Amino acid sequence: MRIYRQAKSLQSQHHGAVIAVGNFDGVHRGHRTVIGEAGRIADASGLPWGVLTFEPHPRAVFQPDLDPFRLTPFRAKAERIAEMGVDFMIAQRFDMDFSRQSATDFIEDYLVATLKVHHVIAGYDFKFGHKRQGSCETLLAEGQKMGFGFTVVAAASDDGGGLFSSSRTRDLIAAGDMAAAAAVLGRPFSISGRVANGDKRGRTIGFPTANLGLNSYIRPVFGVYAVRATMPDGSSVDGVANLGLRPTFDGTAPRLEVHLFDFDADIYGQRIDVALLEMIRPEKKFDGLDALKAQIARDCDKAREILANR
Repeated sequence: MRIYRQAKSLQSQHHGAVIAVGNFDGVHRGHRTVIGEAGRIADASGLPWGVLTFEPHPRAVFQPDLDPFRLTPFRAKAERIAEMGVDFMIAQRFDMDFSRQSATDFIEDYLVATLKVHHVIAGYDFKFGHKRQGSCETLLAEGQKMGFGFTVVAAASDDGGGLFSSSRTRDLIAAGDMAAAAAVLGRPFSISGRVANGDKRGRTIGFPTANLGLNSYIRPVFGVYAVRATMPDGSSVDGVANLGLRPTFDGTAPRLEVHLFDFDADIYGQRIDVALLEMIRPEKKFDGLDALKAQIARDCDKAREILANR
């Protein structure tokens, strides 16, 4: 998948495309329905299949003091979209200047003049333009005037009527309900990043860890999780992870510390993806190393039991 960081750099082979537009944080099952509909129309028309998204997430621009909330920071989002077979993605830089353009200017100057779009697909609740004045009705009406097609995709939900939405997913993750979050996402929630040097305490007590920073990822409940990591070579390794502040050692910055079962390769500096499959217990402070080691051993046993059934 080709990634463009500026719309004006779009190459001619991607002009006249069928483009799904939205923030797509999480690339959950609802998002995949929107993007997939664009793919269906593109395939039927013999046209390029594209995705237009916005970085950073508009919430981070309008409310910069918010706690981290991303389900898929840019790289993770791009990887999930690429997995669908999309031809190209435009990651439009979103800032206050961009937010001030009117809905009509966005359509005329951006979609039509710059992208030369053939067909636009959006979710039912897509809003755009200054003060969110633009809607799906706007795109439909302006498309008829300017010569591009528009398709709105209705809300998607599970059998119980729960919407597939980013906000619902965030609520489930914040509550530690990883199974329910996975049902909305269509896959387990995961955290990706480069393995960094930590304090190396785990190695001294027999439980070495691969350490990842949380950066802009939403913070799940601090605690211990059964995890499955995808390694740089694509293989999967089971493990147990502590996500949080490490209160026994008076930690101050949250991070994910992953103990991988039966694994001793050097992966410092390499990217791994860690799926949080089930929460085992909340994070807690222990009186000493012996109590901590005993609890980690129990956590490992529990994680192995959970993972053996997946």
